[in-house]
Amino acid sequence: MWCRCACIDRGMKSKIITAIVALVIVALMGWGYYSNAQHRAHGHTSELNPKETIFEHLGDAYGWEVPFNHSLRIPLPIIVWGQDGLHCFMSNRITGGETYDGFKISTSEEHHGKVVQVMDDGTEVRPWDFSITKNVAGIAIAALLVIWMVMKLKRWYVRNGMKAPRGGTGFLELIVDFVYTDTIRPILGKHAPKYAPYLLTAFFFILTMNLLGLIVIFPGGANLTGNIAVTLVLALLTFLITTFSGTKEYWKEIFWPEVPMMLKCPVPMMQLIEVLGMFTKPLALMVRLFANMMSGHMVVLVLVLLIFIFTNLFGVGVGIGTSIFSVAFTLFMLLLDVLVSFIQAYVFTILSTIFISMALVEPHEHEAAK
Repeated sequence: MWCRCACIDRGMKSKIITAIVALVIVALMGWGYYSNAQHRAHGHTSELNPKETIFEHLGDAYGWEVPFNHSLRIPLPIIVWGQDGLHCFMSNRITGGETYDGFKISTSEEHHGKVVQVMDDGTEVRPWDFSITKNVAGIAIAALLVIWMVMKLKRWYVRNGMKAPRGGTGFLELIVDFVYTDTIRPILGKHAPKYAPYLLTAFFFILTMNLLGLIVIFPGGANLTGNIAVTLVLALLTFLITTFSGTKEYWKEIFWPEVPMMLKCPVPMMQLIEVLGMFTKPLALMVRLFANMMSGHMVVLVLVLLIFIFTNLFGVGVGIGTSIFSVAFTLFMLLLDVLVSFIQAYVFTILSTIFISMALVEPHEHEAAK
């Protein structure tokens, strides 16, 4: 009897998995056919441009795309300071190629995809742009989610004392304890309480942005950590904290390291290397996070695009056959990207912790290290 129930359960699971895969394939194929129909309706060719499609999804935008209907977007505020002052309006007034109040989204090579002001002679001028783009809105959503998680954990301890939480709050506490107890405190020692707020915030903020980027529908879909400007700011914060936390011994090792005199005077070769090292550390933080998250998103997009490429080249039958393998690998890559999201947030945090600890070195610690 037990064996029969187990066989029935396995059969039901396989049917459910097959149904989910079939629905995903149908949805993806329908998306492709609908997009082609929309292009034909607007007088465009139905030929797929993979490069343009990939970078359109990975880049920033003045609206939030609606899944399976690329012609529709959730409008976002456009805030620009043009030649005649401040202008505020919603992005849906110009995302269709229209011009509103003298502004439009440029299609020129110089300002492609940016809001420009069209002058009387037809020339395009870039205004001061303070618009709430998809990435800006995504960062705000990620920040609100982090605040909500932290406040939820705080409220638990206020109401229940030191009683261990359960469910999602318990999982959140487990992550906090792991990052602080096993990473921050062993490296920073007595300085851990001072720098833990920043390091934990950076971890959860990066993790939230990474996971939101894997979600297709709103409020996900923004490629935040795959935007080098975002990772630059995060790395710059670590750089500033490291620089302003540096002890006398730290700066002494940079400008007068304990090496043979010929290596630091009269030609300051070692000083130059140490100063360059100050900037290569945040550069490594920036590029590592950006490259890993960008590559993950790009692989998923390429796997999905294979369905439409093979459909256009060889017909619907080959496209459906390709869909099975593409969807399977896409689901695998998405699951892998969830793991990578945790790993990259953790790597950024642990490297930031190490860089800060290097700036907090004391004279007796330096002597012990030697």
